[in-house]
Amino acid sequence: MSVAVQVTDIERELSNALKTGTVVLGSRRTLKLLKTGKAKAVIVAANAPPEIRGDILYYAKLGGVPVYVYPGTSVELGAVCGKPFPVASLAIVDPGTSRILELIEAASSGGQS
Repeated sequence: MSVAVQVTDIERELSNALKTGTVVLGSRRTLKLLKTGKAKAVIVAANAPPEIRGDILYYAKLGGVPVYVYPGTSVELGAVCGKPFPVASLAIVDPGTSRILELIEAASSGGQS
């Protein structure tokens, strides 16, 4: 698998994870899962407020959790999740049948965070 992970691949696997696994939307809940060690991966929108983004990146680094910075806005991330509202961040608790964890790891180790 190449290091250059396509946004469309992440979006496809994210919608698969939403259907078959456990994905928690929202910054407060994402931070709580990071602090308790339950999040396996995190996606944060590029336009998430700096303090939220900073907190998420900090706790993710402490827990060794891969973070994918979604290149679109929180409104676009919400649309990918099938929600009519902005989603600044989300945590993958259980990927289900999706390959989202390996894609996020490949993207974050590829220097794209």
